[in-house]
Amino acid sequence: MLNNKQIAGKFDLLAKLMELHDENPFKIKSYANAYLSLRKLEGDLGAMPKAELSAIKGVGTAIAEKILELSATGKMKALEEMQNKTPIGIQEMLTIKGLGPKKVKQIWKEMDILSVGELLYACNENRLVAYSGFGLKVQADIKEKLEYFQASQGKYLYAHVHQIAEKCLSELQIKCPETSLAICGEIVRCMPEVKGIEILSSGPIDLNTFDESLLEKVDESWYYKSFPLFIYEVSSAEFDKELFKRSGSETFLSAFTEDDLTHGDANSIFAHKGISFVPAEHRESPDVLNLYKTNAPKLIEVQEIKGIVHNHSTYSDGLHSLAEMADYVHTSGYDYFVISDHSKSAGYAGGLNEERVLMQWREIDALNAKYSDGFKIFKSIESDILVDGSLDYSEEILAQFDLIIASVHSVLNMDEEKATQRLIKAVENPYTNILGHPTGRLLLARPGYPVDYKKVIDACAANGVAMELNANPQRLDMDWTWIPYAMDKGVKIAINPDAHSKESIHYIKYGVTVARKGGLTADFCLNTLSASEFSDWCKNKK
Repeated sequence: MLNNKQIAGKFDLLAKLMELHDENPFKIKSYANAYLSLRKLEGDLGAMPKAELSAIKGVGTAIAEKILELSATGKMKALEEMQNKTPIGIQEMLTIKGLGPKKVKQIWKEMDILSVGELLYACNENRLVAYSGFGLKVQADIKEKLEYFQASQGKYLYAHVHQIAEKCLSELQIKCPETSLAICGEIVRCMPEVKGIEILSSGPIDLNTFDESLLEKVDESWYYKSFPLFIYEVSSAEFDKELFKRSGSETFLSAFTEDDLTHGDANSIFAHKGISFVPAEHRESPDVLNLYKTNAPKLIEVQEIKGIVHNHSTYSDGLHSLAEMADYVHTSGYDYFVISDHSKSAGYAGGLNEERVLMQWREIDALNAKYSDGFKIFKSIESDILVDGSLDYSEEILAQFDLIIASVHSVLNMDEEKATQRLIKAVENPYTNILGHPTGRLLLARPGYPVDYKKVIDACAANGVAMELNANPQRLDMDWTWIPYAMDKGVKIAINPDAHSKESIHYIKYGVTVARKGGLTADFCLNTLSASEFSDWCKNKK
């Protein structure tokens, strides 16, 4: 069964293939708009009735029927027709971020290149520069994207796999009740990217006896609901030892001898070493063992988050209205909600000009007046950091927001010095409260621009600016490895969903999960503050 992101991806591919083949522009735009809406939705599209699907912004009856077709069969006739007349390698190129249909068509038709490997070879041979629109800079950019694409093959987002892994484990346990089974590897370590479903078994499992609708064998590899399945078999006597070894990084395990691992399960192994239990997600560096020798750190928990910061509405590129977003956050039990629609330079995302900013403020005032329990909507904006490091809007407008999230969204092709200085200038702006997704990365799609994290964190410390850990599973940016340094410098981390729909506020859980990998505690998380404390923090910055 396809999830929402996979369904949305089918419409994105269909639109690109149609553009590649010069099909009806109106249909291309409708499929592209459907992709933009569907990729932001949480929940189960396959479980929605046709009328409900049709009512989704950018969908309508014809596309709703295609969604139902995909949900029922995993296929879409219109997409298959386009794929049948397009080489596989060309289809693959269209999935690479930054390689649009126009460039891919030129690569296919003019250069007669039919695969990613051929294209990378052509870049290495300096052949693209002979064609119109493909100078040295463009060729280098394409080469970098191709190398990242190849390095990302065989990887999946943790958010897309972990629940499927739990279902797989449950299915296996029903079939093999006498066998000890456990999820291990990258999933249990909560790595942002994982290679698939890894399960440790205390005995052999005959996968050939399982339901073919769940399990599929391709060549010699098994897949559960389209994700690679790896089963590691050990004896019952070795199960605890092997589970411990498959629940931490190699560097973490280097602190343990073979004798240490003979003392039972993880609790017993840690007790033998004289330290408190270390959660699997925090077992990355042996340095963390010192933290657990005396008073074990209390890593942040989802329930400690009191406010939802960094959210978008229909004022810019969100799926739901400001009122719908705020009410959903309110009824979900949070104390406050920070609306941070895009600023005016973000024309691609319906960024707000000054007139629409004022309109939104008036609506926020009206909505806040209706809440009688202290729930508050804060007036914010996700201000584009412009090329020179300045923020959108005049100081007069910036000064009237409750807080500013400053983020880079354009001109991403920067070297480390330029990117670092651009971020530092934005951090030094007196109106900046939070530095949004610091590297702009999209996991499995594009690497972030290079930054000197130490210099950026030091600038945040010097200017009282918090850093965002963007909880969208495709971002998880800032990278968790820099959380200890930020905490050491006293920089607060805001775990923000960057929600573009009501349901996506729950991305918070992925931000918390990866924050725990970095050892974040509640006192260093900005949105564990109460509404009044958060308000005071914003005012103190001003």
